[in-house]
Amino acid sequence: TAAQGVLLYPITMGLFLQSLFLLLLLGSCLHSAAAFPKGCYPSEEDGLKTFRCSNAQLTEVPRDIPNDTNKLYLDSNQIPFLPHDAFRDLPLLLELDLSHNAIARIESGAFQDLAEHLHSLDLSSNRLVAVSKDTFSNLKAKVNLSNNPWLCDCRLQELIHTVELAADSSGGIVCDSSTQEEHVGKAFLQVIADTDFCNVYKKTTDIAMLVTMFGWFAMVISYLVYYVRQNQEDARRHLEYLKSLPSKQRQSEESSTISTVV
Repeated sequence: TAAQGVLLYPITMGLFLQSLFLLLLLGSCLHSAAAFPKGCYPSEEDGLKTFRCSNAQLTEVPRDIPNDTNKLYLDSNQIPFLPHDAFRDLPLLLELDLSHNAIARIESGAFQDLAEHLHSLDLSSNRLVAVSKDTFSNLKAKVNLSNNPWLCDCRLQELIHTVELAADSSGGIVCDSSTQEEHVGKAFLQVIADTDFCNVYKKTTDIAMLVTMFGWFAMVISYLVYYVRQNQEDARRHLEYLKSLPSKQRQSEESSTISTVV
């Protein structure tokens, strides 16, 4: 009847709108999931928004990381280097795990957008040999640098003095190579307890400069001695020549020679 149709119409419309809302919500979720790299997914851990990309076979830092992420896991991938803008637009990031990758190079400014709020940075088990101290400029996070093939030299010494190392990670910073062969295989903090790499480098540089300056000084002195001796020899030969001349001509040319030598 017409009365029943009037009653059923609001119910039908309500069910239709509800279904439409669910479809839109599902589409939005599917779209968001599709936007994430394969193997990456968001979650919530201890009340913190987490984005996990562990073992996702990544070769670069993904761009579609939610900007409200608090904890970011990029561990166990094949990321080879970190560009200067790798972590832009992540104002709430507190923890960053980059362990077990292939990172051999970090561009200056890679962590500049995280300087104020990042608490923990894990770079362990990568391929870092040398990193400029400016890479971690103003970074307040505790950093794990263990299990990398470090070259123990002045740059690493300056880097260690710049960052705050994560607890129990310092022993894992071992000299894979060194400017002094006897340090290879030793923990770096143990080595710099007895060796100041930067002071050794400065002394070597100073000695090299002194040797160079002495060489130039010796060349100048040698040239002056040669010049004086050469002029003296020329003057002696000329005087001997004058002695062989007649008396009047000899006196005239002797005066000229003496004034020239003077």
